[in-house]
Amino acid sequence: MKRRDFIAGTAGLLVSPWCSWAQGTPRRIGALNPGPDNVALRKVFRDSLRDHGWVEGKNLIVDSRSAEGHAERVPALAAELVALKPDVLVGAGPQGAVALKSATVTIPIVFVAVFDPVALGLVQSLSRPGGNVTGLATYAPGDFLAKRIEIFRELIPGASKIALLVNPGNQMQRLVIANDVPSTAQSMGVALPIVEATTAEELDTAFASAVAQHADAMIVFGDTLTIQEAPRVTALAAHHHLPAIYLFRQFAPGGLIVYGPDYADLVRRSGDYVDKILRDTKPADLPVEQPTKFELIINMKTAKALGLTVPPSLLVRADEVIE
Repeated sequence: MKRRDFIAGTAGLLVSPWCSWAQGTPRRIGALNPGPDNVALRKVFRDSLRDHGWVEGKNLIVDSRSAEGHAERVPALAAELVALKPDVLVGAGPQGAVALKSATVTIPIVFVAVFDPVALGLVQSLSRPGGNVTGLATYAPGDFLAKRIEIFRELIPGASKIALLVNPGNQMQRLVIANDVPSTAQSMGVALPIVEATTAEELDTAFASAVAQHADAMIVFGDTLTIQEAPRVTALAAHHHLPAIYLFRQFAPGGLIVYGPDYADLVRRSGDYVDKILRDTKPADLPVEQPTKFELIINMKTAKALGLTVPPSLLVRADEVIE
């Protein structure tokens, strides 16, 4: 065989799978967000895909749907995305992930920022997801409530009653209340009264209830309601002179302390999962990963307004201090 014939005959073997996809039909992703559209995080996701060679408008189509905080719209939007027959579906938070899993058992699904996907029934286990679902969790065992109580004890040494603002319509939060709250309260010697809100209007009542119960501080659970109403939540905390700790960066402009997983990092890593699935890795073979980066943000303006002195032990650990 002549050398040029050999090269011609083997050329096809040297073409990577990505190249063949790039020259053929673009791959398709369906993305579901129960909350309001977040332009910055959407860019993080697309940049992550671009880093893997997936470029929207060239070899990739991304269909995005946002429920804008209207929970009743999420199942219909999930069905709409499934009908487009994408190669991969991406669901933000527990609402998005559950809706997508309910809509298909065949299309691969990557969830982003689900507190406990095992307890929610999305996967069989973190190491062996099984089925068509995998993704990024926000839960680090033993960290959620205990770590936030420890932060409050550094900031407010005498804090003995810390209210928990929860949405009873959030299945994940109900699981945390049932499984974690009693044991954490007992082990750390602190009262953890529950105040509830399922609508924006009920947030006012929840804060008033916390104050009526003489809460020293509040932990705000993160979900679509509180994130969408972040300015209202931080304003209520300021109005009631109630120190509060939050889970996501959206609360940083007016909130006292944010401590939680680096959400942008989770979104970026979800692009890694999508890339692997587009290159034919099965979701069942991709273990669920937990957060590796956490953010501690302290708003000194809010601390001053509350009459609090932030100890150096907290400031030195902060990733960001808002002056």
